[in-house]
Amino acid sequence: MKLKRILSLVLILALALSFTACKEADAVSDERKETLLITGLWWGAPNNFNHLSGWSAFPCNMNSNHLLYETMFMYNNMTEELEPLLAKSYEWINEYTVEIKMNDKAKFSDGEKLTAHDVAYTFDLGQRYDSSTWSGYWEDIDSVVVVDDYTVQININQERNLKIAIEEALCKTPIHPKHVWEAIEEEYDYDQSAITEFFNPDPIGSGPYKIDTYDDTKITVVRNDDYWGVDVFGKLPAPKYITHLDYASNDVATVEFEKGIYDYSENYIPEVWNLEGFGDTIKTYLPKEPYYTNDTAPTIYLNQHRPGLKEVEVRRALAHAIDYSKIAETAMNGYSIPVEAGLYVNTDASRALVDMNAIEDLQWSYDIDEANRILDSIGAVRGDDGIRVLEDGTRLGPWKITCPAGWTEWNVALEVVSQSAKEAGIEIVVDFPDWGPYFNSMTTGEFDIIMNTPAAFVTPANPWKAYNEVLYSVGVPEVGEMAFWNYGRYQDDRADEIIEAIPHAGSDAELVDYYTELNQIYLRDVPAIGLMYRPVYYYTVNESVWSGFPQEGDGLPAFFFDGAGVRGLYNLENK
Repeated sequence: MKLKRILSLVLILALALSFTACKEADAVSDERKETLLITGLWWGAPNNFNHLSGWSAFPCNMNSNHLLYETMFMYNNMTEELEPLLAKSYEWINEYTVEIKMNDKAKFSDGEKLTAHDVAYTFDLGQRYDSSTWSGYWEDIDSVVVVDDYTVQININQERNLKIAIEEALCKTPIHPKHVWEAIEEEYDYDQSAITEFFNPDPIGSGPYKIDTYDDTKITVVRNDDYWGVDVFGKLPAPKYITHLDYASNDVATVEFEKGIYDYSENYIPEVWNLEGFGDTIKTYLPKEPYYTNDTAPTIYLNQHRPGLKEVEVRRALAHAIDYSKIAETAMNGYSIPVEAGLYVNTDASRALVDMNAIEDLQWSYDIDEANRILDSIGAVRGDDGIRVLEDGTRLGPWKITCPAGWTEWNVALEVVSQSAKEAGIEIVVDFPDWGPYFNSMTTGEFDIIMNTPAAFVTPANPWKAYNEVLYSVGVPEVGEMAFWNYGRYQDDRADEIIEAIPHAGSDAELVDYYTELNQIYLRDVPAIGLMYRPVYYYTVNESVWSGFPQEGDGLPAFFFDGAGVRGLYNLENK
């Protein structure tokens, strides 16, 4: 397998270098003109193209939802609107029912019409198979009813009454063809274990692209020239092919990007402003620093079921032991200011929802003296090796702190955590597995400390979504079963109550009260620790071959393969 991967990489580089040679000779090949080369949306060989597996590969994963499988609406975070795609409109016809009118032009890539029956069937798949990424919406859905071929109604859970979750579902649930998946379900006898193992090598979706080829190092999709969505977009997307390249690390990917070997990157690139061609052929969404939008906070989840970590004062001491300025400087390369303790992110809108004076006394910051004072106060004594031991004999480590290998800024951040914690007498060992083992550990809760980003995707449910993913316990299964939020299995009745109340807040003042109290609960119990601010997507382009990528001020979001950002594919031109 290793030899195969090396040979595949050699072929990719040979092809890419031939493209570059043509470019240097002022003659870009016809094949290159048709192909958009990208990276950063998937890592490793494709494990499957099956949304029911829990995590499927590009282009069938949650951050590329509109290339192959489409949703009813596209969220545009610039306007905070849900733009029509498979559906034409939606309306809350009463307090507990939303009615969706589907586009009668929509069809799947095999030519079959896409109707309300496919929508209802897709939601039912999420109810039958909790491995699907949209199964959690059934916490807020009572039923999905077909009114006619192009009208569907969703009746919501009246007790919870979370319209915000339903509106997110409208733009995050990938609609599957009933006529295809009914046969698959029957073939596998409705056995979830068997169905989640199904690779789905030739997925049938409604989007503008279909799977073309794939191997251990790349995935290529080809445009469906019979794409129904010309009715929505007015034309076909510009690239005939989109090839996603897989690199062993961000560092390798950056070298190739600077050479113009590929066009679009969602990888972390250190000191992007120092790349040759920056500001000319190489561009970020923002033309000046911080270059990227800082709208998420990658966070470490602490497993409170582990001895030692179950002690809140140990968690608080760890929070004080982390050098956040060093993470901002080294891991984030100056793209982020040092993170503040809280569940809000560094945007005016997010901060405006929190009474900062009310949480100030609870906030932690890098303070080794305070970390040591806290551990001294609970009788945690240093052993001969410098690592502390609690009064009951529990040693504070070694605990593994985990994130995927090759995720450069995350890897560096966790190295900082490990080094800082040792100064307080806490032993933390970095663990950088491949994506698959990382994802399995995270979702099953089988970890010590693990890094993930709350509300990692653009959604109309933010900022509520981020609080939900860290604190909300309703519907979260036991350790060992797969969960898609609250990986540390934190539980607080009041936090659950507030999260359910926020969508029904009657005023801005009430929202501030709710979000402030949630931050107080979070700061009191320390179930997780934010490490830095970063964009949802590192949006960096090389316009050596393709031009017309969206930039700040164009009215399109700072991402390219999700929500309304997909509109950018239709504006590209060859140089």
